[in-house]
Amino acid sequence: MAGFRFPSPGLSVPRPAAFGADPSGERMARIRRSPHFGDGVFQNPGGPARTRPSGSARDFAKIYFDREAKLRRAPRGTVPVHATTLADLARPPATGLRVTWMGHSSVLAEIDGQRVLFDPVWGERCSPVPFAGPKRLHPAPVPLAALGPVDVVVISHDHYDHLDMPTIVALAGTDTLFAVPLGVGAHLEHWGVGADRLRELDWHESTRVGGLTLTATPARHFCGRGLRSTQHTLWASWVVAGEEHRVFHSGDTGYFDGFRDIGAAHGPFDATMIQLGAYAEFWPDIHMTPEEGVRAHLDLQGGQAGGALLPIHWGTFNLAPHPWAEPGEWTKDAAGEAGQAVAFPRPGEPFEPAGELPVEPWWRAVSAPIARSWRRPRIAEGTAETSKGDLDLAGER
Repeated sequence: MAGFRFPSPGLSVPRPAAFGADPSGERMARIRRSPHFGDGVFQNPGGPARTRPSGSARDFAKIYFDREAKLRRAPRGTVPVHATTLADLARPPATGLRVTWMGHSSVLAEIDGQRVLFDPVWGERCSPVPFAGPKRLHPAPVPLAALGPVDVVVISHDHYDHLDMPTIVALAGTDTLFAVPLGVGAHLEHWGVGADRLRELDWHESTRVGGLTLTATPARHFCGRGLRSTQHTLWASWVVAGEEHRVFHSGDTGYFDGFRDIGAAHGPFDATMIQLGAYAEFWPDIHMTPEEGVRAHLDLQGGQAGGALLPIHWGTFNLAPHPWAEPGEWTKDAAGEAGQAVAFPRPGEPFEPAGELPVEPWWRAVSAPIARSWRRPRIAEGTAETSKGDLDLAGER
């Protein structure tokens, strides 16, 4: 198989190239010096986080493999991807900040004259092999080669749905820089990225790229790509600040009090990109629900509704038991209760946070009915306040 090395008998085992490389040498020495590394592994803020599904395997399997539930976890039609054009991306943003969600956690942020690409995943599967693993539910909105020059690629952590080897190999042929959490640079060097193009940061460390300051900030998650994870690569959220604008990308994280500290130190933000998909009661410590995602955004903004919230980590891959469209619907409700502006672009649809936000619930046209309603009590049928639209939506959720 391509990407495997064949060992001498009894000495080693085949290892896919997509597994990357473990940190060693001075990189490992730096990891051991990190204040966030203890007992041989990186530690989460707020104490240990459950990184494996809790509860019984039977309960998880019953939900995950239920036929009806499985149908709800994928769109029932073609996802309406925006036909991003070169003209869209070549024209400078009028306000100085433009954001384009490419699907899942991949986002192009054009900020104060520079271009930042977060967690680029252009591969067909988030997997170490091309024939198995979660497959894209919609195509990438624009070919990677047509994206144009990127000043810096920012990686949140080394899971396959955030760090995609084929995408990194393609970007390695450009002159872009890479900002990554501590230890993740070992993977990129293994795939052909020169050490001089890496900015490898621990939490609270910053680097300058042109007129931008990039700061790795804490997140509550975990790491690993191989069959045996050493937990020697850090995970992070990121703050990117220009002369006029600043944005936040959460990476993958559970909700924790540290969002308030990040907001106090670096906020408020013109836009936050917040993970609020692939959540489940089986792993509550490492992914956020829509309600928690909205709360995290408000924490980052100093407790006030403001700046645009872009929901990420949903819609592109089937990674959790919840219905495919549930993150969109529930975020719309949670943000509405908080009075918070949320952008709901189609994948590939550019928008400027200071301008008119895309708010149409585009997923409804291709979503199976959502069985579980939002936590608000439904209006009783037949009351004066009930509209047909309310009943239709309550019946579908």
